[in-house]
Amino acid sequence: MALQTEISAKPAPAAVYGPTTDRLLAAAADIWRGYHIHPFVKGIADGSLPHEKFVFYMLQDYVYLYDYARVFALGIAKAKTPEVMGWNAASVRQILDGEMEIHRGYMKRLGISEAEAASTRASLDNLSYTSYMIRVAYEEGAAECAAAILSCALSYEVIAKEILKHHPQADRHPFYGEWVQGYAGEEYHASNQVLIRLMEGLTTNYSEAGLQHLEEIFVNCSRYEASFWDMAWEMRE
Repeated sequence: MALQTEISAKPAPAAVYGPTTDRLLAAAADIWRGYHIHPFVKGIADGSLPHEKFVFYMLQDYVYLYDYARVFALGIAKAKTPEVMGWNAASVRQILDGEMEIHRGYMKRLGISEAEAASTRASLDNLSYTSYMIRVAYEEGAAECAAAILSCALSYEVIAKEILKHHPQADRHPFYGEWVQGYAGEEYHASNQVLIRLMEGLTTNYSEAGLQHLEEIFVNCSRYEASFWDMAWEMRE
């Protein structure tokens, strides 16, 4: 059974990204508030997270990122403009050469080879999440693909910055600091800003029914993100 996290009654902080993105965030606000009080996230924030849980998470996230990159690759095929095609292509490279480097750095410190990491079997939660995103990317359009991506991409930035707000030294922690730095950094923020601009541009003339469908995709992926934290905390295979 999934870990039940207490949801704070405090309203989510106001943020204006654009009408579509703000609408998606409002639809998933309760889920996102739960991220900040999740024991796994709180353990990264104060440095108390047991290393074995983080190792489990990093290996699962390593496997996840390859399928996540496939979603962007499918976004290239769905793109109708050079801008959208170019951003998806750049994102594939950023994941493989940028985000994966955080994982490779940790694995080197922990004595885990890349071959060992690549042979990690995806947990059921992980497999369910990536299968859903890939299905959306295969079956639907560029905006729907972006909605599936946005939940993961933006939530990590929001989580890392919230950690720093309450734990200003978290990015200097000898073990978890690199994770916080990566997701709170300017390079990662800039990538998310491009994704948000693309989302807003792709949905300029979307119907109400189309926007409601984007909400459904975004909320589903936000729920999967919550399950991913539960999976990592419980070390669920």
